[in-house]
Amino acid sequence: MTVYFIGAGPGAADLITVRGLRLLQTTPVCLYAGSLVPRELLDACAPGARLVDTADLTLDQIIGEIADAHARGCDVARLHSGDPSIFSAVAEQMRRLDAIGVPYEIVPGVPAFAAAAASLRRELTVPGVAQSVILTRTAARATPMPPGEDLATLGASGATMVLHLAVQRIEAVVADLLPVYGPECPVAVVAYASRPDEIILRGTLDDIAVRVRGAGVKRTAVIVVGRALTAAEFPDSHLYSAERDRPCAAS
Repeated sequence: MTVYFIGAGPGAADLITVRGLRLLQTTPVCLYAGSLVPRELLDACAPGARLVDTADLTLDQIIGEIADAHARGCDVARLHSGDPSIFSAVAEQMRRLDAIGVPYEIVPGVPAFAAAAASLRRELTVPGVAQSVILTRTAARATPMPPGEDLATLGASGATMVLHLAVQRIEAVVADLLPVYGPECPVAVVAYASRPDEIILRGTLDDIAVRVRGAGVKRTAVIVVGRALTAAEFPDSHLYSAERDRPCAAS
């Protein structure tokens, strides 16, 4: 018996990986993260599979469901939105499973920030503009941020920043980032990335809060901050440069 932590992707059902879909179609038990998981993926589950919505369950109850499946020798598909490596609350589940001796594997998924960048049609790392991406969040109504991970400190580098779980506090985000990025810094907010009801808002730190409030965006969104969003004048990547050292052709 194995628990498969599967990244369901950002919203569009066809952005799940081939491996994730195959496991979903053959696993007799599926625990899924409520409305964050597309209905189409649940419809792809094996006929007769036990489907458990974990939106209102505690961690103990979730582990209890997994332990029951383990006792019956049933594999479990544990569906999480996005990718399990980012803000998924998978770490504490794995810790519990380690403690009770239940084996598990992780199947990566498309993260929300990647889907947002695709919708924006932008590369987040642009030569000469930004070569680093910071993935972070804010601390309101959630686990406090560790020392040194406040937005002002993280933003001091000028790197592209992507904030998850923060759109409800857009004014506070702007206040923290204005001193380090400046009012004209480009910002984009993408809600429901990759879904039919996707919303894209573009602006600057000076006006993005007004745009977000005007559009009524309150959840399921990422905030992207940085000059890579509008950069047009930048050097070509060295990757395809004609001057790059290349291996000699076979004689």
